[in-house]
Amino acid sequence: MSTIEKALDKLGAANNTTPVAEPMIENTIAMSEDSVLSATMNTADGASQSVTGQSDKDEITDSPHRNYVEIDLQSLSNRNFVSIATERRLIYEEYRVIKRKLINNAFGGLSSTLKHSNLILVSSSRPGEGKTFTSVNLALSIALEQDKTVLLVDADVLRPNVSRTLEISTPLGLTDYLSSNDVDVSDIIYSTNVERLKLITAGKPHHLSTELLASDKMIELVNEFASRYPDRIVIFDAPPLLGVNETSVMAAMCGQAVVVLEENKTKLNELDKALSLLPKELAVGFVINKAYYSRDKGYGYGYGYYAE
Repeated sequence: MSTIEKALDKLGAANNTTPVAEPMIENTIAMSEDSVLSATMNTADGASQSVTGQSDKDEITDSPHRNYVEIDLQSLSNRNFVSIATERRLIYEEYRVIKRKLINNAFGGLSSTLKHSNLILVSSSRPGEGKTFTSVNLALSIALEQDKTVLLVDADVLRPNVSRTLEISTPLGLTDYLSSNDVDVSDIIYSTNVERLKLITAGKPHHLSTELLASDKMIELVNEFASRYPDRIVIFDAPPLLGVNETSVMAAMCGQAVVVLEENKTKLNELDKALSLLPKELAVGFVINKAYYSRDKGYGYGYGYYAE
């Protein structure tokens, strides 16, 4: 039994859930080293629901070009990230599958049962399992939607990696806003050359950085993100769950969580501990990262839907 199958068994047992009668879907495809094997949510599909959102002219920032960063999309593509290139690549298809479930949870019939369904926390049990790789790819993939916008927030203020991954630099970020009364939200939100993608970087190192994530000011910021733009998804690249108490506090602010596992590395007992730190009402999904392709058997997608 694979890591993800064992994790699903434990998650299903913890929630006393049973699978909805829905056929398994399998596609045999080649997987690159940093590709995704599967995404599985522990919530049922809800009926589709139309969403009308405010335009970016009402953005928190005073001007759409007040803060702007240029992302080197070709560099991302060369490193096996989703980009806006026109060629069809495996990584695009993988994240289309993952984002569709997240979008359905955020705006479909299930959204009424989740608190802040459009806020998605991406984490892992330990560092180095690929959560930032997943966060960035999810944000880029969702930004390709024609009727959705996405805000990517680097909330891993202890070991920020979003800026390094995107090869950008910003003067202000999340910790600057949380630690100062002189920094406004508009000062830390950056528009990009990807039309529907905005960013908040981690900010400067702060000796109380972990406490800042659990502060009332952070809660107020998250509540504004959840309610201000009904067409927006916010992705938090959060610290690992184990060893950082503030991540579970952040999870309580979100409606969905994506837990990233590294193939043949993530330990089942650590995953079990990490899952125990998440609120039971959270819609939890898994992504297996760094899965290896077998030329003989290949890898397939498997989706199991669970509802309480």
